[in-house]
Order: sequence, then C-alpha cells, then structure tokens
Amino acid sequence: MMSAIKMKRVLTTPALVAFGLAYMVPLGIFTTYGQVTTLSQGHLPIAYVITLVMIFFTALSYCRMTNLLPLSGSAYSYVQHTFGGQMGFLVGWAQTLDYLFLPILNYIVLGLYLHECFEFIPAWVFILASLSGVSILNYLGIKLINSVNFTLIVLQLIFIVLFIILAFSGADLSPENLIKPLLFHQGDIGGLLSGAAVLCLAFLGFDAIATLAEESNNATKTLPRAILWTVVIAGSIFLIVSYAAHIAFPHWQTFVGKEDTASLDVVHHVGEVSQLKLISGNFLSSFFLAAYLTGVFASAMTAQTSISRILFAMGREGVLPRKIFYRVHKRFHTPHLAILFVAIFSSLSLVLPLSLVVSMISFGALVAFTFVNLCVIKSYLINRNNYTAANIFKYGLLPTIGVILSIWLWTSLDKMAMTIGLVWLIIGFCYLLFLTRLFTKKVPSMSDDELKNIIN
Repeated sequence: MMSAIKMKRVLTTPALVAFGLAYMVPLGIFTTYGQVTTLSQGHLPIAYVITLVMIFFTALSYCRMTNLLPLSGSAYSYVQHTFGGQMGFLVGWAQTLDYLFLPILNYIVLGLYLHECFEFIPAWVFILASLSGVSILNYLGIKLINSVNFTLIVLQLIFIVLFIILAFSGADLSPENLIKPLLFHQGDIGGLLSGAAVLCLAFLGFDAIATLAEESNNATKTLPRAILWTVVIAGSIFLIVSYAAHIAFPHWQTFVGKEDTASLDVVHHVGEVSQLKLISGNFLSSFFLAAYLTGVFASAMTAQTSISRILFAMGREGVLPRKIFYRVHKRFHTPHLAILFVAIFSSLSLVLPLSLVVSMISFGALVAFTFVNLCVIKSYLINRNNYTAANIFKYGLLPTIGVILSIWLWTSLDKMAMTIGLVWLIIGFCYLLFLTRLFTKKVPSMSDDELKNIIN
C-alpha cells in the first residue's frame, strides 16, 4: 500500500470564503438577471430570498459532513465512506460532470465576450490563453490562487458598491417604488418558484470549498464556517444588487424577448441616470464587462482547483489510476498531473457549444446535493442510533428537507440536461462493472489507517 501523500494545510477561513466567492462569481447575478426577472414578474429579490432558504439546508449538511470527514473528495468521499464504494463511485462520477465542465463553460464565455470586444482576434486565442493562465496558476500552488482570488473579488466588489450607489442616486425613491419589488400576489408564486430553481445554480461554489479540506488549517472548524459565510455573503450580495437594480429600472416588461442582454440594459441605464456626472452609461458598461470577465477567469481557476482535488481523492482510493491522479508536486505541493489532465480535457471548450455545456453542469451538482443530505441522516442519526428530539430535528428533519428540495430542483432540469446526465451515469456504471469485474471484487478504497492519517 502506497504511503499517504499530503498537501500543505495553508488555508484559513477568509481564504476559503474568497475561494467560494470566486467560484460563484459575485457578478454572476447579471447572467440570469433578465431570465429570472421575467419569470418572477419583477420580483427577483423575493426569488433570491426563496433560493437562499432552499440552499441553506444543503449547506448545513455540507458543514456536518466536512466536520465528520474533512477529505478533499467532498461528496464522493462522504458517500464512499457512508454508503460504500459502489454508491460512492457513482456519486463521484456524477459529481465530476459538474466540476469538469464548469471550467469549460468559463473558457467559452471568456472567448465569446473578448472576441466581441476585439473582433480581429479569434475566440480560440482567448480560450487557449485563459486555459493556459489558469492551469499555470493552479500548478504553482493554492497560496498563489488565493492571492489572485482576493484581487479579482475586490474588483467585482468595487463595481457592486459603485452600482448600488449609482442605482439609488438616480432612482425614484418614492415609497411605492421602494416596496414594489417586495410585494407579490398569490398568482406570482409559480413564477417565483421557477425563478428560484434557476437561481439555485448561482450558489454552486459553497460546496466546492469542501474539496480543499486537506489544504485547510483546522479543517473541521474552518470549512463549516467558510461554507456558511460564503452562502450568507453571496446571498446578501445577490439580494441587495437585485433590489437596487429593480429600484433603478422597474420596467421589467421591456426584457421580454431579450432576457439574455437585460443586465447590460440595466447597467447602461444606471450609468446614464446617475447623479455623478463623471460616470456615463458607457463607462459603467465597460467597467461591468471588465469586472465580470475577471470574475469568470477566477471561477475557471477555482473550478480547476476543485476538480483536480476530487480526481486526486479518487486516485488515492484507486478508482482512478493512482500513477496519474495520486501525485503531488514535490516543490509546489499541488496534484500537478490531475491539473494537467483537467487542462487537456478543458480544451473541449474549443469545439463545444455553450448551450450544451450549460446543460451538463446542473445534473452532477444536484446528485451530490441529494446524497450529501442523505449522508448526514445515515452518519449522524441512523449509525449512531441516537434518536433524541434534538438529533431528529438537526440530523433528520433538516437534511430531509434538503433532499426534498434537491429532488424538486431535478424537476426543473431540461430534457437535454437529464439525457446527458443519465448517459454519463451509464458510462460510469459500465466502468464500475469493469473496475469490480462484474461486482466480484470490492471497489478499491484506502484503509482505515490511511484515513486516520489524512484526517489527523
């Protein structure tokens, strides 16, 4: 048995929060702004409140499991040690669908947007440049990634603060206009729930924090804190920005038919009506584009970090080739071969269409969410056989609500996402049959001594 390979524990709670926020992209609110504003009929802030409540149950379950099993495999590791190797492998396989394709999504967005700004340069040049830059930063180490994350998040936060100030300075602040985004009728609930289902995907990133368990100082404390702080901070940003945007530009009916570009119209309008004469609509739009694209770059960077750690964990267990994935660079202490594998896989961003990649991401995340909630029920309640009222509430009722909400979100996935996700699972199942020789052998896993050595 190969001796345990360890990475450096250098990350604190603020660093983990920065990682989670970079993964989520604070300015990502503008990506679905027009779509969800139309679905919710001008009540986007309320849709975010619903989403925040929904996601909170699953975030709590991630906190419980990071406290119990602070391993870099995240949902894969939790399920593997709770429900066994076969189920753990399939959940890990589904989870990779989310994490492998998010960097690809970010590279495609960077290529499309930058090509629009500089039409004389082909999109593939920007894609390759972004991919190379992200991979080099990941290769050199998590501390460097953390420093870049802080810088890129600060740029986004500067824009967000400026946008909020300008939105209120040029808006109609009458009581009627201020309360309008927060009032809804019973007939609006269907649209609000549909919008909340879309917005849940904007919170993907708090779960990625769990993949850094083996690079975190005092992981059983720092990880849960970072997960909850990330959800609260991101939710607050999304809520405040959406409210400010609705106050400044309440005419959501004009978005119908052009939902994809609605955010650009709002940003330009806020700049035009601003009381600060030095700031124009064109300046604010350019600032928005710069901040948004740097945020997308940060998301690609953190997404590659996360998936390389999951592949590292699966390589350690032996379900993926150890010689490739269970390796750490002697100088930089990063899973360098896993990072290179992700970089090569991400070259698919040169040929895949954006719509197809978007459909691939949601499926894996919801599989992971569902099973992490189930892990809490089994690990804390069933295995310990301690059915007090407090335990039933904390480890039974709360994660059960998380399971129900995750399954409900499945119903919001389109047919393309479900089809691709199921095909991916079938491929994984076939590989599992090969790995276990038609279930005549156990799924490879590390020993209890290795597990204790890693956690301690």
